[in-house]
Amino acid sequence: MCIPDKNIYKPHLATIDAIVDETHDVRTLRLVFQDEAVRDSFTFRSGQFAEYSAFGAGEATFCIASSPTRTGHIECCFRGTGRVTEALRRLEVGDTVGVRGPYGNAFPIEEFYGRNLVFVAGGIALPPLRTLIVNCLDQRDRFGDITIVYGARAESDLVYKNELAQWQERCDVRLVKTVDPGGNSPEWDGQVGFVPTILEQAAPGAENTVALVCGPPIMIKFTLPVLEKLGFNDDQIYTTLENRMKCGLGKCGRCNVGNVYVCKDGPVFTAGEVKAMPQEF
Repeated sequence: MCIPDKNIYKPHLATIDAIVDETHDVRTLRLVFQDEAVRDSFTFRSGQFAEYSAFGAGEATFCIASSPTRTGHIECCFRGTGRVTEALRRLEVGDTVGVRGPYGNAFPIEEFYGRNLVFVAGGIALPPLRTLIVNCLDQRDRFGDITIVYGARAESDLVYKNELAQWQERCDVRLVKTVDPGGNSPEWDGQVGFVPTILEQAAPGAENTVALVCGPPIMIKFTLPVLEKLGFNDDQIYTTLENRMKCGLGKCGRCNVGNVYVCKDGPVFTAGEVKAMPQEF
């Protein structure tokens, strides 16, 4: 939550505290709220998102990529693809951005206590799962086995490279990295193949396990049948969507899918809920 304002569209001001270039076109911003009261009261849950403003350019919607267990700041991660994201990329440490949120539902992490977790992500879709991964690792004793299957087109497209190295060194995490055929260098120390194929080879067990999936639509399309083949039911599989979300409040209707508003009813859904959405989605 954050301190309410009569104007639901008014963002809170935040200062860019740090910048990390994850790839040539993907950047992470670490943001600190300028108002101490907002900074102290702002809370969120893994899976929620926010609206980020580049003043003079507009707003863009991204997940809150940091974990709620890490307080005093939030992080967003985005690819420069349009007017707003390119404006955000031009900002520097010390500059001001606007933040509205948090919005949407969240991963029901309490329901995962005592269970094994399998995270499956592709490319820039790791940030929406990273918030939950870090959240779970910060309370590691609450969960069983943790497996992370993460892939991208090429080594250079992998985000959070420093954290991947840290996760790989942990004895209580199984990290499986992969790149598409042709995307590896001679020094590459991971797998080569598409994420669904590598997931099937990794063969995580479905018993007492939850699968968390996020990636391009084509990756999700081919990942769900693999999870079903491995024995996962629809209610054991969660994904998070960013379907044309704009206002964050269910007012503009851009994210409407059938009778679902992704920004209000999501962005976290079970596989069963996704399958129930109109096919054109």
